Amino acid sequence: MARGGMDVADVHDPIRWAIIGTAGIAHRTFLPSLAAVGRGVPVVVAGRDADRTKRFAAEHDIERAVVGYENALTDDVDAVYIPLPNSMHSEWAIAALEAGKAVLCEKPLCSTVEETERVLAVARRTGKPIWEAIAFLYRSQTARLVELIEQGAIGEVREIQSAFHFTIKPGDIRLDPSLAGGALADVGCYPIRLARLLFNAEATGVRTSQRLNEDGVDLETWGVVDFPGDRRLLFSASFSKAYDTTTRVLGSEGELRLSRPYSGLAVDTIELRGPDDSVTVEHAAKDDPQFAGVLAHIHEVLLDGAPARHLATEDALGSAAVIDAVRRSAATPPEPVS
Repeated sequence: MARGGMDVADVHDPIRWAIIGTAGIAHRTFLPSLAAVGRGVPVVVAGRDADRTKRFAAEHDIERAVVGYENALTDDVDAVYIPLPNSMHSEWAIAALEAGKAVLCEKPLCSTVEETERVLAVARRTGKPIWEAIAFLYRSQTARLVELIEQGAIGEVREIQSAFHFTIKPGDIRLDPSLAGGALADVGCYPIRLARLLFNAEATGVRTSQRLNEDGVDLETWGVVDFPGDRRLLFSASFSKAYDTTTRVLGSEGELRLSRPYSGLAVDTIELRGPDDSVTVEHAAKDDPQFAGVLAHIHEVLLDGAPARHLATEDALGSAAVIDAVRRSAATPPEPVS
């Protein structure tokens, strides 16, 4: 049965979710959001360790705990959430799509352009929808930001300056080179996706640098991403600086400043600064769980036939191409200043 213009099989109401992996984001973010929006229930969690997976299921009121990720892809499951390490995304996204499931996969969707293309080819062939968990795309603050830009509040957007910094401890899996970790993949993807959204275009070039640890994983990545029309993103992603996601959107006639564009709550602000030094402050975000918007949207697509927005088949390749280009650029030593 077609829903939302896609070949999506009949699904249960409420949507029955499988969780592949017991990562912290699954219980801190996904499950509270699922409970808040309704219309979906977690029915199975799959892990590698039997005791840990059973505890996870018991603590979060999930019907079944299974060992082996493939054992979560059963006939009674409609959709799969994948919070695995980056290096495992493509394998299990493909497995879920081949099993006929809708997929929500943690960002980045894949570690390379080639892996991304492989996953998207399977999604197109199977007709199953897949979303990358870039949750800010579905939040009210982002909708208001886009609205202000479309209304011409700051004229033409010329430059975006965005940071995403926080600190992690040694031993964190995001520092494991075998798991495709690093600041660029983990948080650099956010400014890149925001710039693609606000410029409504794909990048044309990059000039970047990185600071690597002894294992070759980037602790910090920073640089410039060029867009058509002499527009640019200046971004900084770091695992070794205090938390900061401050973002400035600079236009030909003003500026928008956001305190937390990627996870904003009701206390956060959008400041509109005009050419006459006027400042207008809005509180456009809500105190809803971070994944509330994306999960509500997925349920509307699967249950109501709503048009799908920001499918990975439409969105993911552009960011993957930028991330690949940033890695290549950063591998080239900068010219010394004489």
